Amino acid sequence: MTRETERIRHELLAIRCRRGEPAALAELVRTWEQRLFFYVRRMLADEEEAWGVLQEVWVAVLSRIDRLREPRCLPQWLYTIARNTLMTHLRGRYAERERAGPDAPEPVDEDDPLARYADAERVYAGLARLPLVDREVLTLCFLEDLSIAEIAEVLAIPPGTVKSRLFKARRALRAVLEGEG
Repeated sequence: MTRETERIRHELLAIRCRRGEPAALAELVRTWEQRLFFYVRRMLADEEEAWGVLQEVWVAVLSRIDRLREPRCLPQWLYTIARNTLMTHLRGRYAERERAGPDAPEPVDEDDPLARYADAERVYAGLARLPLVDREVLTLCFLEDLSIAEIAEVLAIPPGTVKSRLFKARRALRAVLEGEG
């Protein structure tokens, strides 16, 4: 399916969802659950925690779908909600750690069960060892196939900043992967 065909399909799905069609809402979840889970999972080390965040994402999406102003921007809108939900979750977790005592480093799941099934196991394992900001931009660009402009919209930053973050993140991932061998 071409990018344009997929864009039109997403736009029509968004319009149907805004009208409250139950079949369209079910199709939205079927179509996007795996993609959004994959995005959230790349940002969190714990799979169970990722499912919890994804549940919060769906609550937000389904309660706000009627307010989606630009149906053509459905993917960006979904990733923006996922990102905002994820960041709220992470802020809460960090605040909890601050109250609990000294910071422990973010756990890295070296044996990511999802990575074992992927063609690029080393890349996924390498991604898990990168800082969140690098993981996020690489995931949106290469794994979710969003354009620079779409990533800029999701992250609410200028396209030039996306490009520089991508450059830095690629270099960091290359260093991690070269350090393995």
